[in-house]
Amino acid sequence: MIRTAAILYDVHGNLPALEAVLRAVDEEDTEAIVCGGDLLLGPFQAECYALLRDRDARFLKGNQERLVLAGEGELHAWCKRQLSEEIRSSVASWPAGLQLDFESLGRVVFCHATPRSDEEIVTQASPDPVVRAAMAGTGAAVIVAGHTHQQFDRTVDGVRVINAGSVGLPYEGEAGAFWLRIDRSMELRRTPYDTQEAIDRMRASGMPELDEFFSESLVHPIPRQEATAEFERQAGR
Repeated sequence: MIRTAAILYDVHGNLPALEAVLRAVDEEDTEAIVCGGDLLLGPFQAECYALLRDRDARFLKGNQERLVLAGEGELHAWCKRQLSEEIRSSVASWPAGLQLDFESLGRVVFCHATPRSDEEIVTQASPDPVVRAAMAGTGAAVIVAGHTHQQFDRTVDGVRVINAGSVGLPYEGEAGAFWLRIDRSMELRRTPYDTQEAIDRMRASGMPELDEFFSESLVHPIPRQEATAEFERQAGR
């Protein structure tokens, strides 16, 4: 039974953001760390993996783990080349979902996007029937997800669905590292850090398309509502 945990989703190889979050995590009693997918596709994937592995983090596989291991296209191929065979093997073994028991919440289900898909889009604006269908079948009262890089906390038919946000590539209308802490309750967090220094540091990695990748998230953050509307459009809603 776990009392406290840090839930970190969508790091995307943003090492400065992860380092900032882990400093915040170290300031509090934290028994467990869950990395909820999309650790990969970013400039410092191996370094982020090493930091979390050394802390005995529990890893989930997101859609970008699948795509990076496939290595199709310039960006995904570059990201795959940055990973040793040992890391690739570890990533390939990560599960798509995880269940943990917490003292304060009971059983919590963790998935990357939804329990049935690593790329299904659910947002704060998604209609209740969409959320109900996407999250069905777990039997859990609490489901934690990510994928859309936006925090939210909503309840549909008695099931609480929480998006932990994105540590490395948020679409929140402001820069920072966004994550979730579980203690006696569930608290959505934002950890500030020097994003300009981080961008400069990440540019040195040689990652293709880096400026375009982080522009609307960290350099010139687009409004949260605009990002939400785009995700809903992508979902055909």
